[in-house]
Amino acid sequence: MTRRLPIIHGVTEHDAGPYRMETLDLEFSNGERRRYERLHGRNRGAGPGAVVVVPMLDDETVLLVREYAAGVHRYELGLVKGRIDAGENAIEAADRELKEEAGYGARSLTVLRTLTLAPTYMSHQAHLVLARDLYPQRLVGDEPEELEVVPWKLDALHELILREDFSEGRSIAALFIAREWLRNGEPAPHPQVTADAAVASEAVAPAGPTP
Repeated sequence: MTRRLPIIHGVTEHDAGPYRMETLDLEFSNGERRRYERLHGRNRGAGPGAVVVVPMLDDETVLLVREYAAGVHRYELGLVKGRIDAGENAIEAADRELKEEAGYGARSLTVLRTLTLAPTYMSHQAHLVLARDLYPQRLVGDEPEELEVVPWKLDALHELILREDFSEGRSIAALFIAREWLRNGEPAPHPQVTADAAVASEAVAPAGPTP
């Protein structure tokens, strides 16, 4: 069943630390009025969300990174990820983050889809990017220490997801999505994703050395 989106009668903004909180005055299709709250990044000039990168060393091996996670105060295995800086698109951000965190560039970068964290109250989205045809290249990032790079076989994901130090939901979802995409072939992409990726790839293509 397709429902009409609620009408937004008003929006009030509040400070919420590093975020902006909006209170929405909504009217649903049945006439019910409610107030909902949602979070945005504070910096309006920042890039649109973040990237989660699945770097394929070969057809069966993904590269993970081990990084300190302050929220749980331990070192966590996960995928390369980071925010999209102002002036970047998802492809450019993925290429940069891969070089900063894992020490590799990629000649092939494909946006598979977007992921949300908590869409009922957060606007944040992360673009899932598959990186292939890797080559060694490192950029200096903002990490306080060099991250350990851990190769992992896609056929062993059932072991990875049971590890206590691999708990980040986006990384878990991204690996299974990428594995299915690689095994079952490329689906027909969303037209907007195709257009964005095509424009971005033109900007990134010359970055790596020729084979």
